[in-house]
Amino acid sequence: MIDNPLGAAELAALRAYDTPTICNALEIVAPERRATGFTVEPLVCAFPELPPIVGYARTATIRAAEPAGRPAAEMRQQRLDYFRHLVAEPGPTVSVIQDLDGGRKAYGAFWGEVNSTIHQSLGCLGTVTDGSVRDLDAVATGFQFIADRIGPSHAHVHLVDFAVTVTVAGMVVQPNDLIHADRHGAVVIPHEVARQVPAAADLLGRREAVILEACRQPGFDVEALGRAMADADDIH
Repeated sequence: MIDNPLGAAELAALRAYDTPTICNALEIVAPERRATGFTVEPLVCAFPELPPIVGYARTATIRAAEPAGRPAAEMRQQRLDYFRHLVAEPGPTVSVIQDLDGGRKAYGAFWGEVNSTIHQSLGCLGTVTDGSVRDLDAVATGFQFIADRIGPSHAHVHLVDFAVTVTVAGMVVQPNDLIHADRHGAVVIPHEVARQVPAAADLLGRREAVILEACRQPGFDVEALGRAMADADDIH
């Protein structure tokens, strides 16, 4: 549980920007995070037309290449305990799942029609995972898959652990971290600066608008660019 989680309007303000813009804004409000806290390895976005998702991380680890070797009743109880983790406050949530199979990573898909529907029904917006996903034509409407790859089978997929620190595509995530994700990847927004991010993103947009407008003018040249850059720097 975290203190003072963002409300619906504050989350909506973050969703108004794409993930690269959020990363840029974090360079202003949390400059020490300029080179950390985001995905740095290639991921596939199954539904690039969907808007960004913003929610609180619920974490887990999986394997799929080999059987779990545990009793079915024990595994069923573990899944239920994971779902209790999923529905804990605050919400909405994003499921962030690390595949532990190493060189056989993404061998089998945890995510498909059934898990997307269960998760969405329990308040989850989507997943960021270095495992695989499937059932693209049957995924719960509006549920986002950002994954290592798309594959056909779930193989021996099973939970290993949950509510733990995970690393997905180079992004380290702890339970309840605030996640912003879209077709570009994902980033962790530190709680202590989250409410400052929309204003910083707006500031960057206003600065960039000056330069972009100058570029579109007849006779644009390097001197005009220099003037525009100076004008942009004066915007605070």
